[in-house]
Amino acid sequence: MLLQYAQSKADFTNKLQIGHKEANESRYWLRLLNDCSYINDNMFKSIIPDIEELIRLLTSSINTSRKRTNAN
Repeated sequence: MLLQYAQSKADFTNKLQIGHKEANESRYWLRLLNDCSYINDNMFKSIIPDIEELIRLLTSSINTSRKRTNAN
């Protein structure tokens, strides 16, 4: 069960939100690195889809966790 590392359902949701924030920050830095030509377009294009997918997964998980927490 995923809640084994959280103290409560609300804590679990909070941990997902922290992960979401960190993923968004990573996306920001990747874009900045690409805009400054620190990483080339090929590197950027190989990484950014994974970050975008992670953000979508975390968003969905947060929404599901909130619904389940509010349902109880």
